[in-house]
Amino acid sequence: MSGSSSSSPFDMISSALGKYIPRGGAATSAGSAAPQGDPPARSLVSADPAPARQEQILGAVNLDRELRIIRSNLGAPVFAGVEAEPGSPFVDLLPPGDVPTVTRRLRQVLDTGEPHVARVQRLRRADGSELVVSMSILAAAAPQEGLTVSLIAMAKRLHLYAAETAIGTSLDIGETAQSLAESLLAWGDVAAVDLDFAVWTGEAVARQSQGRIRLRRAALVPDRAWPDGYVTPGDDLPGDASRLLSQAIRRDDAAQAIVIPDRDAIERVLGGPRLVRALVPGDQAAAVAFIPLVLDGTPPVVLGVAEVWRRADRPFHDGELLDLQELVARTSHHVDLARQHQREHTQVLALQRRLLPRTGGDTIETASVYQPATPDSAGVGGDWVNSFPLPDGRTALVVGDVVGHGLGAAATMGQLSMEARALLSAGLAPDEVLEHLDETVSLLDDADSGLAAGYSALGSTCCVAVYDPVSRQVALSSAGHLPPILAPPGGTAVPLAVRPHPGLGAEFALREPFDVHSFAAPPGSLLALYTDGLVEDPALSIDEGIARLADAVSAVDPWDPLPQAARHVVSTLAPARRRDDVTLLLARMIGYRKGDTATWRLPARDDAAARARALVSALLARWRTRADTRDRVVLVVDELVANAVRFAGGPITVRLIRTGHGLLCEVGDTGNGRPRLGRNEPFDDAGRGLHVVHRLTTRWGVRWTDTGKVVWAAVAR
Repeated sequence: MSGSSSSSPFDMISSALGKYIPRGGAATSAGSAAPQGDPPARSLVSADPAPARQEQILGAVNLDRELRIIRSNLGAPVFAGVEAEPGSPFVDLLPPGDVPTVTRRLRQVLDTGEPHVARVQRLRRADGSELVVSMSILAAAAPQEGLTVSLIAMAKRLHLYAAETAIGTSLDIGETAQSLAESLLAWGDVAAVDLDFAVWTGEAVARQSQGRIRLRRAALVPDRAWPDGYVTPGDDLPGDASRLLSQAIRRDDAAQAIVIPDRDAIERVLGGPRLVRALVPGDQAAAVAFIPLVLDGTPPVVLGVAEVWRRADRPFHDGELLDLQELVARTSHHVDLARQHQREHTQVLALQRRLLPRTGGDTIETASVYQPATPDSAGVGGDWVNSFPLPDGRTALVVGDVVGHGLGAAATMGQLSMEARALLSAGLAPDEVLEHLDETVSLLDDADSGLAAGYSALGSTCCVAVYDPVSRQVALSSAGHLPPILAPPGGTAVPLAVRPHPGLGAEFALREPFDVHSFAAPPGSLLALYTDGLVEDPALSIDEGIARLADAVSAVDPWDPLPQAARHVVSTLAPARRRDDVTLLLARMIGYRKGDTATWRLPARDDAAARARALVSALLARWRTRADTRDRVVLVVDELVANAVRFAGGPITVRLIRTGHGLLCEVGDTGNGRPRLGRNEPFDDAGRGLHVVHRLTTRWGVRWTDTGKVVWAAVAR
C-alpha cells in the first residue's frame, strides 16, 4: 500500500484519529464500557457531565487490511445501537445494498493511499433503524497499517450545509445528480433524481412546457440490484410517468412538492402495473416525496424531479419536507451549472471530432487518438490533429496545441486548424503556413482577451508536415512543437533533429523565419506527431518521455492495424493522472509504385510542348489508358508546357501520376508568376490555354517550390 506522505494533512488527521481511538484492542461502542484495567481512553467524550456527551458527533473506527474492526470510538449517545465489535467485518454496519460500493471504496484507499472524504453514508443500528453519517476513509498513519474511518453523525442542518458543499464540487451533470441523490438518503431508503432530457444533454431549457415532457433518470441510490423493469440511471421514464410527474409538480403553474403516503395511493395515482414496476423500488409498503428542482426566474424553470422513497410506517413530517425542499432549492443552481458545462463539453467535442482525421488515402495510412485531460468540459481544450489529402496528390499532417482549456481554447484551435488547411490547400509550403498562423495568433490576442478567459493563442505550438508520395519526401516545419518521431522501415524510431523555434505569436522573442526540415520517408516508414500531454510525466524528464514514445513507436509491427497501434501507444505512455490533453497522430507511408509515375526534364525551347506530347502519349499507351482520356491529358500537358515556355522559362519538369481516380499532370518551371483564369473574350489572343485546362480537368491549381512553381491538373479516367 502506498501511504500518504508525512506532510499530508490527511496523514495528520489520520494520526490524530488514531490517538482518539482507545488502545488495547478493545472497542468502545455505544453502550459499552472501557475494559477493566486499562487506563481511561483519551477522548473528546466526557464521562461527566452528560450534556458534554450530547454534543459529541465524531466517531472513529480502525480497520485491518481484511476490513475487520480493530478498535473504535463510538461511545457517544448519537451512535447508540451501532455495534462496532472488534473482529467483526466493518461492512456489518452497513445496509446490505451499500456493501459493494463501500467495500470498493475501502479497497481503493488501501491500494492507492488516496483518501475518500466526506461521503454521506447510512449505518445500521441494532433495532433496524439507520443513522446518517458523513464518512471519510483514510490510510492509517504510520506505523499502523490498514484504514481509519471517521464518522460524523449528521444533524439535519449540518447535513444541509455539507450536502450543498459536496454537490457543488463537480461540473459533470451525472456526478452532480448522484451527489444530490446521496444527500437525499438522509430522509429515506431510496433516492432518485430525474432530469428533463434537455438538462441531461445540456440544451437550453424552455421557460414554458411545450409538447411532450421527457424525463431521464440521472441518479439512483443506493447501489444495488433493482427489480426488472425498474428505471435505473440512463433510462428514460415511461411517457405516462413523465407526464404524471410533470403535471404534479406544475400544478397551478407553480412547481410544488407532493407526497404520496402509502403504496395503495401510489398505485391509484400511477394507474397501472407497468408504471408501478418502473417507479416503485420494491414490493413493500412505501411512501414517496417528489420535490421539483426549480431554477429561479420569471417564470421559474423546472429542471427535473428529486424523489425520496421510504417505508410507509415512517411518514414524512412537515419539518422534513421543508428540509428536503431547502436542500433541493439550494442545489438546483448546481444542476444548471452542470447543464451549461455539459453543453459546452458537447460543443467542444463536436468541434474536435470534425477536425480529427477521417481516413488515409491510397498513398498514406493515418490513425489518431485524442483524450481530454478530464471527462468534463473544463478538460477539453486546445489540442488538435488533422490529416487531409491536398488537391495535388500530396498529404498534409498537422498537429497543434493552444494554451488553456474550454470552449475558447477549442474555438481558437478550430480557427487555426481551418486556416492551416486552407493555406496548405492553396499550395503554400509548411514554413509559409506557419508564418501566416503566427500573424493570426498575434491578432487574436492583441488585447489579452484570451488570457482573461482562461486560454491564450499566444505561445500556441504547431507542427506542419507535407508528404509527397512520388518523391517519398516529407517537408516539415515546427513552431515550438516537440520533435516528431520517425521509424524507418525495419529500423529504430528516433526523434527528428528539428531546429527549435518559438511558439506562434511569440513577439517577445527574436523573430526568425521558420525552417523547413526535409527527409526521406520510404514505403513502410512510420511518423508520429503528438502533443506534450503524451510525454509529460512529473516523474520523468521531457527527454525521457520522448525516448519512451520512440521505443513504443519502434515496437509497432508493420502488419499491425494502425488504429489499434495508436491506441496501444497512448495506453502505454499516457500518465495515469493526466494534467493535459493527450493527442497522437500516426502516419504510415505507402507512396506510389514506381510504375505509376513518370518524370521528364525538358529545356524551355519552342519544341518542348511537342516533345512533352510525344512522351506522355507513349506512356499512356503503355498504361492502356482510354483514347478519350489520353487525348485530354495530352492536350492539358501541351497547354501547360507551352505556358511555361512562354511566361516562365526553364528548365521545365513534367510529371505524370496514375492515381486511383484518374491522372495527375504536373508542370514545374522557374517562374514566380501566378497563372490566373480571367474572362475570355472572343477575340483575345492570350489566356485561352488556362480555359482549355479548366474545361478538360476536374481540378487544377498551383503550388510553390524553392525554385519556382508547379501547375497541377487532375483528369478523370
